[in-house]
Amino acid sequence: MTLITPTRLSDGRELIYFDAQESSAARHRDAAATRDERELPARGPAGTARYDALTGEWIAVAAHRQSRTHLPPADQCPLCPTTTANLSEIPASDYEVIVFENRFSSFGPDLGDLPAAPAWGTTTTAYGRCEVVAFDSAHEGSFGSLQPERARTVIDAWAQRTEALSAMPGIRQVFCFENRGADIGVTLLHPHGQIYAYPFIPPRAATLAAKAAEFFEASGGRQTLMGHALAAERDSGERMVIEGEHFSAFVPFAARWPLEVHLVPHRQVADIAGLTGEERDELTMVYLELLGRLDALYPTPTPYIAAWQQAPIDTVLRPSSYLHLQLTSPRRAADKLKFLAGSEAAMGAFINDTTPEKVAEALRSASPATARKDQA
Repeated sequence: MTLITPTRLSDGRELIYFDAQESSAARHRDAAATRDERELPARGPAGTARYDALTGEWIAVAAHRQSRTHLPPADQCPLCPTTTANLSEIPASDYEVIVFENRFSSFGPDLGDLPAAPAWGTTTTAYGRCEVVAFDSAHEGSFGSLQPERARTVIDAWAQRTEALSAMPGIRQVFCFENRGADIGVTLLHPHGQIYAYPFIPPRAATLAAKAAEFFEASGGRQTLMGHALAAERDSGERMVIEGEHFSAFVPFAARWPLEVHLVPHRQVADIAGLTGEERDELTMVYLELLGRLDALYPTPTPYIAAWQQAPIDTVLRPSSYLHLQLTSPRRAADKLKFLAGSEAAMGAFINDTTPEKVAEALRSASPATARKDQA
C-alpha cells in the first residue's frame, strides 16, 4: 500500500510524498521535517496559449521557462534531498517518491476552459498543470535502474495523480512521461519524469483517439483498435518482445522510430488509475525488463521518451481508448541518432531506417540483467 502525504512549498506549490514504508510516511507527516525553509518569490502568472487557425492546434507560449535550471552539478541538483548547502525543491533529508508542481510550468497554475470557438488571433491563458515526479532520492539513474518496490511506488503515484488531475476543471488530457538522456534534451539528470495536464487534447492523442473511436463504432462497440492490434501481434509473434499474463510489449508494425516499443495491457483500461493491484505488480516487472533490454542493445544507456497514452477526458472518446506506453528512441546505432529532418519535421511523414522485425529480434535477444547491473 502506498501512503500519500501532501504539503506545500514556500511559494504555495503543492508537493506530495509517496511512500511504500510507514516509517518514511510518518517522518514526512511531521510538519517540521517537511517545511520549505526557502523564501521563494510569489508565483508569477500563467503563460499564454495561442490558437493556430491553420492547423486547429493550441500552442503554449511560456517565455518564463527560458530561466529554468539547466544541467546543474550534482551538489546543486533541485531534485536531491535538501541539505544545508543545497536548499532544494525537496524539503526533506530523504524520500522515496515525490510529486510537486513544476516551478517553470508550461501550463497553469490557473485552471479553466479554453474558448469554445477560437479563430485566428485568439490568445488565452495557458490553463492546466505541470508536475515533476522524482523517482528516487539518489541523484543518478532512471526508471529502469529502480528497485521493483520503488518502481511500483512510482506507478501508484502516476495513478493517483492521473485520477486527481483528471478531476480538475478544464483538464482534457493527462500525460505521464519520462525523458531520459541528454540527447533527448533533459535539463536535469536526476531520475525523474513529468506529468502534464492539458486544457485540450494534444494533436497526437487526438489522432489516436479519433482512429480508435472510428474502429470501435465500425465494430458496433464490440472491438477496440489497440485490442485488435495486440491480438494480431500476439498471434504473429514476429514483433513480440515480452508476453506476460497482464501485459505484452511489441514493436509496432509501422514503427516510426529506430527503436519503438508499445507496452499494452491485455485488458482494455482507460488510464493507469484503472489498473488493478495485480496488474500494477506485473507492469512493474515487465516495464523494468523492457527498459533493461533497451539498454542492453548498446554499450552506453539509450536515450528515450517513455510516453503513457491515456484516454482523453471526453465522454465520446473515452469508451474506445486503450491505455498503452509508447517507448521511443532516436538511437539508430551505437554512435548515431536519427534527427527529424525535412520529411518528418516538415511533413510528418516518417521514414524508418530499419525494420520492426529486426528491432524486435534484437530486443528479444538482449540481456536485461546485464543492462540493469550496468545502470546501477
